[in-house]
Amino acid sequence: MPRTGLVEVTVGGSSPLRAALLRAGATRGGAWLLSARAIPFVLSLVTFAACTPALWNQFVEWDDYMNLFNNPHYRGLRWHNIRWMFTSVLMGHYIPITWLTFGLDYTLWGMNPIGYHLTNNLIHAANAAVFYLIALRLLSKATSLTGATLRLSGVMATLFFALHPLRAESVAWATERRDVLSGFFFLLTVLGYLRATESQGARRRWLLAGSCTAYLFALGSKSIVMTLPLVLVLLDLYPLGRLPARWREWTSPTARAILTEKLPYVALGLAGAVISYYAVWVNAFVTSLEKYPWPARVGMAAYSLWFYVSKTVVPFGLSPLHELPATVNLAEPRFVVSMLGVIAISATVLALCRRWPAGLAVWVYYGIVLGPVTGIVHSGFQLAHDRYSYLSCLGWALLVGAAVGSVAQAQMRGAIGPVVARLAAAAAAIWLLALGTLTWHQVQIWRDTETLWRYAIEADPKCALCQSNLGICFMRQRLYALAKEKFELVLALRPDRTRGHHNLAVALAGLGQTKEALEHFHIALAKYPNDPDLLNNLAGALIREERRDEGVQHLQRVLEMNPEHVAALTNFGSALLRAGHPEGAIPYYRRAIKVKPEETLPHFHLARAYMAVGNTEQAAAEHEVVRKLDSRLALQLETELYPLW
Repeated sequence: MPRTGLVEVTVGGSSPLRAALLRAGATRGGAWLLSARAIPFVLSLVTFAACTPALWNQFVEWDDYMNLFNNPHYRGLRWHNIRWMFTSVLMGHYIPITWLTFGLDYTLWGMNPIGYHLTNNLIHAANAAVFYLIALRLLSKATSLTGATLRLSGVMATLFFALHPLRAESVAWATERRDVLSGFFFLLTVLGYLRATESQGARRRWLLAGSCTAYLFALGSKSIVMTLPLVLVLLDLYPLGRLPARWREWTSPTARAILTEKLPYVALGLAGAVISYYAVWVNAFVTSLEKYPWPARVGMAAYSLWFYVSKTVVPFGLSPLHELPATVNLAEPRFVVSMLGVIAISATVLALCRRWPAGLAVWVYYGIVLGPVTGIVHSGFQLAHDRYSYLSCLGWALLVGAAVGSVAQAQMRGAIGPVVARLAAAAAAIWLLALGTLTWHQVQIWRDTETLWRYAIEADPKCALCQSNLGICFMRQRLYALAKEKFELVLALRPDRTRGHHNLAVALAGLGQTKEALEHFHIALAKYPNDPDLLNNLAGALIREERRDEGVQHLQRVLEMNPEHVAALTNFGSALLRAGHPEGAIPYYRRAIKVKPEETLPHFHLARAYMAVGNTEQAAAEHEVVRKLDSRLALQLETELYPLW
């Protein structure tokens, strides 16, 4: 009979007190179980909150315009939209699943960017929850952590992944839906596979089938996941231990069966790789070996491998573009440091592989996932992109989580004192708070085009493409003098960028310096004789110089190449309007408006053409459209249409 204070109470039997105590214990146990199950949802909420400022971002002129703002084909989920989604390789990507989500966004939100950013944020938040479930399984296999320490370890790993500012680009940039979406299906693939390894019979087969289906969706979201079958083999080696460490033992029936189950994943991965290469090749985006030979590729790969590790540890100097130099000089400090760093990490994890196999496994995983974008096969202007860390750096998050869990476990065993444990906990909390704060600010650099490229230039003033993109932003605002300064700087930084002459020519033409503009137009035209935008802009300058026939010839070439070129249609109409043929100009303006109703200039000039033929009612209607699209142009139009006002 136990004693509580001075009163003896009986707990055995069926007394009311015993029942109350049991109910209280069950309630506490149920609350604890409920709280454990709530962890993934809480992690999702924290992740969503950290990226909330992204909801107010606009579409930016860095693929968003080409993919979304100026692209009518994805807008909706009708049959012709879906057919385009499953056949398009726009901008070198085959991403039908991503396009389907964009089509759904348009159906729900139209062209309001908040909806697109909301979807990105929700998917990233969901990824945090799925990664937590994966982390629990992997950490339980790789460590001795259990119970509360295991959950703490999983929470830390998840928050380190989800709140790190390297994730900001993938979440805050509307176009990079493909990152978070492919990440979602990548994580589901791994989770399904891990659950299958814990199951038997029909349940195991269904889980493997579901995992393969998720992998198919991941490939349809972004092809960067093509190396995932190698990741599954790595997991079988460590931490699952399903495959023996010695390759010679892989011929056993058990090992062969484990490898055979990867064949569906391998087939999908190879198909994804082939389609990905085709999409890049057909858009002429593949960087030739003549321009960057194999020694340069080795330097580029080493830089990539070092870049994401260093930025994970010290997440400063992030940028929408880390530009590839005109030539890769392996003796340059950044490449020397990168190669030495990669060699040092490789040597360390190999030397410690018996005592610390997790280090080698994470390093190999990192190389496998990052492999397709290290530069061995290259396309684009980048030496590295922040967003390539989204999946490749998951392993580093697991190491961080394991370290925190180990400290907590050591404190529970009395191996370290409470003061040290509290200091470690405070350091971890401050670290996460700092990461979340950095992410909160980092997502805001994608607020609009000008903010984005001003930030990029602050991060790297020598980034020629960043300077050029800011110049284009100035030109959109008709700030031609500022644009001219930027384009001159671009040509000074990168004389090999012949297209810089095109941009400078347009800025000079906007300043009325047509003679100088034509010189730069012809320099660019010698390199790109069939560039429709270049031909269109040259034609516009010629027409303003009253060299109408020459300009019209260039416009005819443009419309032969692309009958829906909005700017060329508008300029052709303007040439006819200047020549005193407004009735002939009207069909060209109408065609331009049909292709792109939200473009202001066709409406502006169409109003002038209608006024010229005496159709004041239609002119007033077009003026109203212009007023909604661009109040400044509407005011200019008012002075032409209603001069007595």
